[in-house]
Formats: sequence, C-alpha cells, structure tokens
Amino acid sequence: MELKNSKFSTIIKVEQQHLDDVNHVNNVIYVQWMQDIASMHWNAYASDKLKDEVLWMIKRHEIDYYNQAFLHDELLMTTWTGEYSNVTWKRHYEIIRPADNKKIIVAASVWIPLDRKTQRPRRIDSELINMFA
Repeated sequence: MELKNSKFSTIIKVEQQHLDDVNHVNNVIYVQWMQDIASMHWNAYASDKLKDEVLWMIKRHEIDYYNQAFLHDELLMTTWTGEYSNVTWKRHYEIIRPADNKKIIVAASVWIPLDRKTQRPRRIDSELINMFA
C-alpha cells in the first residue's frame, strides 16, 4: 500500500565540511542528510509512546544525481513516506536548489521499524500507519 501524507522539508546550507576533493557535495553527505531529515520527520509526527517503542533501520538506499551542489548553496530538502509492507516502509527524498530551481538528487530508502527493546523487526501496524496518513 501507499500513503499520501504531508511532505516534510528543511533548508540546508552547504558548508566546507560537506565538500569533496572536487569541491562539490560529497555523495556520502547526501546519505547523511537523508537520514537526518527522516529523523526530523519522525520526531515531528511520532508520539512520545512511539518514539519510546520504535527505532528505524535502513535496508536500502537508491540515489539519482542530477546536478551538483556547491559551497554556500542553499538547498531545499523534502521527504515523504510512500509504499509500505508488513515490515518495510519506503521513504522518498528530493533536493532542489531554489536559486535556479535545479534538481540535485531524487532518492528513496527502504526502512525497517525495530522494537526498541528487542531490536528486532516490528510489524507496521495501524498506529504507525495513522501517524503519516
């Protein structure tokens, strides 16, 4: 199934530590930003009860790179949840540079919810689904 939930966005300012040897954002940084915004989205919507019960683990990342980002660029990063199964949930990402409206990346991750106590996979139940509905 797929949910149509509200998107979650944040602005990122590219800093020196984000750059690689050719002076554009290092590919590893995009993965970190994906994890960071997913966490921000979770923390914005999840109840304290869910935060106490659930951890998220990455199963897979897929990133398509369209344009490069450079020092001092301001980027708009957006995420939203998509298709889910009993134990996996797909999350989508997009980064654009509003100054020229260039798409930087489009990406997706597959996440697995874990029971915080046992650290074993947890079924995606109605409580989780309703949070992002």
